[in-house]
Parts: sequence; structure tokens; C-alpha cells
Amino acid sequence: MPFSLTPKDSSFYPLFTASAQNLVAATDVLSEFIHDHARRPELAEQLRELEHVGDQSTHAIFRQLNSSFVTPFDREDIYKLASDLDDVMDFVEAAADLVILTGLGTLPAEMSQQTALLQRAAQTTAEAMPRLRTMKDLSSYWIEVNRIENEADRLYRRLLSRLYSGEFDALEILKLKEVADQLEEAADAFEHVANVVETITVKES
Repeated sequence: MPFSLTPKDSSFYPLFTASAQNLVAATDVLSEFIHDHARRPELAEQLRELEHVGDQSTHAIFRQLNSSFVTPFDREDIYKLASDLDDVMDFVEAAADLVILTGLGTLPAEMSQQTALLQRAAQTTAEAMPRLRTMKDLSSYWIEVNRIENEADRLYRRLLSRLYSGEFDALEILKLKEVADQLEEAADAFEHVANVVETITVKES
């Protein structure tokens, strides 16, 4: 019903949870995509479909936000949380799209490791979203995501070092760096989500 949301209403929480669970599905598909050359076009299409599902979740949150007089926490934080979750999906889908568009074959092992970190961040985020309802036991979530992001940063730097080691030709370096950058942006976006949750929790405490 329009205009029915109260601070005790749970309308937003399933939407955030659905958005985060979609990221679990997306990072799982991305892991398959990295390893299974033959199925890359099919898996890239699955990621595009998941990106569309993510957009629908984001728009549903925005519609709910625009139709609500009273929200469970600050409007700007709801908007930021939804946008940052959407950003993760965009970066994941872009990484796969770039692999297809540039015709890359076997990818460096570090990219598989980047994807594994994204899977862990996605799972941790999906497990945390339902806890927004009570604002309890969330500190372990943002601490873990920050730790994952720090690990992703170190891995990204190692990958760059390898790319510039002379092992790859100049054109391949450019292609691989574009993909690595998108994976690194996805890890950063997961940290942005965690930072918003921390901000919300502090404000509501």
C-alpha cells in the first residue's frame, strides 16, 4: 500500500537482501566464466541477465523510497546502499564483457583469486543484509569485508607487477589490466557497501 511504511515496517529489508543474493549468484557465475573458456559466451549472457535483475532490485528500492513518508533509516543511506550494491554488479558484468570483447583466452591465476575474494565478499554481504532489521551483530561483517578488500588490493598490485614483468606483450597487458581494474573496482564497491552499513549502524545506535 502506498505511504504505509513506518519505522517498524520491513519493506526495504527483503529488497536489500535480494540485491545482495543476486551478487552471490553473479560472482559464482563469474568464477565459472574465468575457468570455463568454452562456456564464456553463455556465462556472459547469464551475467547480463543477473545485471538486469540487479537493476530491477535497485529500481524497486528507489520506488519504495520515493513513495514512503517515513523510512527505517536515513533516505540518503538507503539510496547509497542500493547504489553501491548496484555498482558491484555493474563491475562484475563489465569484467566478463571485456574478456569477451577483447578476445582474451587463459587469464592469469591472480584473476581467479580476485574472483574468489569477490565470492567471499558477496556471501558475507548477503548474510549481513537481513541483520539490518535489528542492527545487531553487523560489526563482524564490515570488518571482514574490509579485510577482504585489503587482500584484494595486495593481489591487484601483485597482478600489475606480473603484467609489467615482460611475460605479456603490450596489447595483452592493456586488455588484462582493463579486466583486472573492473575486478578491483568490484572489491572496492563491496567495501563501500560495508561502509554504508557501518554508517547506518552508528547512526541508529
